[in-house]
Amino acid sequence: MKMEDELHRAHVVVLPYPSQGHINPLLQFAKRLASKGLKATLATTRYTVKSIDAPNVGVEPISDGFDKEGFAQARNTAAFLKSFEEHGSRTLSQLIEKYSSTNTPVACVVYDSFFPWALDVAKQHDIFGAAFFTNSVAISNIFCRLHSGLLKLPLELHDGALLVPGLPPLNSRDIPSFIRLPGSHPAYLAMKLRQFTNTDKADWIFGNSFEALEYEEAKSISDVWPAKLIGPMVPSTYLDCRQDKDNAYGASLWKPVSFECINWLETKLPKSIVYVSFGSMVSLTPEQMEEIAWGLKESGFPFLWVVRPSELDKLPQGLGESVQEKAMIATWCNQLEVLAHRATGCFVTHCGWNSTLEGLSIGVPMIGIPRWADQWTNAKYVEEIWGVGVRAREDEEGVVRREEVSKCVNEVMRGERSDEMKRNVRKWREFAKEAIGEGGSSDRCISELVERLTSHVSGGRQVG
Repeated sequence: MKMEDELHRAHVVVLPYPSQGHINPLLQFAKRLASKGLKATLATTRYTVKSIDAPNVGVEPISDGFDKEGFAQARNTAAFLKSFEEHGSRTLSQLIEKYSSTNTPVACVVYDSFFPWALDVAKQHDIFGAAFFTNSVAISNIFCRLHSGLLKLPLELHDGALLVPGLPPLNSRDIPSFIRLPGSHPAYLAMKLRQFTNTDKADWIFGNSFEALEYEEAKSISDVWPAKLIGPMVPSTYLDCRQDKDNAYGASLWKPVSFECINWLETKLPKSIVYVSFGSMVSLTPEQMEEIAWGLKESGFPFLWVVRPSELDKLPQGLGESVQEKAMIATWCNQLEVLAHRATGCFVTHCGWNSTLEGLSIGVPMIGIPRWADQWTNAKYVEEIWGVGVRAREDEEGVVRREEVSKCVNEVMRGERSDEMKRNVRKWREFAKEAIGEGGSSDRCISELVERLTSHVSGGRQVG
């Protein structure tokens, strides 16, 4: 790149919360910005910095105060967040200053909405600040209303349902656990509400969704949360194919074993296997693990189940011998690659937002087994609003029993509504491709940001 071109190249620093589910969409956004000509730098904690390897995106360390082991060093969530604000503010400021005397000073900080303090840092340096929300618009709608006083805790239900403008009626089991049970995770509830403390001062608000998927949810709250929808933030290979070799996020806090997984999938018939993953944070009880395991076996379909190393001892004894060649247990894999494989017929998921978007974007029907946070609401949308899967029902003890697991697998794979679910998920896949493709609703929002920053940088400098 010529010096005169570099002088007019706007530089964006992207700051994610240091967990896999937050790094992935923000890193993907950084890659999108870089593909449109911006200089993009991911600022992440010293503990996670070595896990990032993405083309055309720089990586810089900042501190959360726990540089050796990250969150695991902290006493609790509240202590971690307090330390991150103190150390993160200082080291983010130092990072901005580091580039101030270069050809590409930082023009904008795109920060995870969990870090509203990052906007204060950006404004102290007189640069743009943009909040990035990694959850669904429906969830942002609910928590924004709570923060604004439009909803109050304890929630008032009407005929057993929470009524929120722009959203379908939410029964008790559909409501995010942080507000259905406010005492269950007070630090997380406080963090979710704090996301909105200074969004009125942000230059942009971005949401990882797309208009066709959540138009009404966004419109009904746009007067206090005017978000630009720029999703789905899924690697380009699985959507518009405009970014060369963009088939993975470029961040992995665990070592994938994709080679073994793909080799196993290659031995299976098209649309014949059930892929099971509960993400990077959900921890199931041994009882729930056992019920899922035997339910998968009883379904009669081969399955690939990703079980983190810390969860392996919860698997029932004798499972391996019982299923033999019909199942594979892996400690981690490239989920996108597995979902896109011809052998994958359905996706058993906790309904975290990233996994939900991936299932929609790749076109795989889902079975939702939500465990906490926003997963309950996402599972409702999967089953009732988008019609792309089913939600497994818990018993009175909150456990999804093996009979329910087997029934759901058979319903999605070959039941009466199976073809309808497959048609629906293919439809949403096309909408996702259209949104992020050239000239689509999400692509236009990203381009507007790029044009604004490029114009700002060009207008403020002499041509060399």
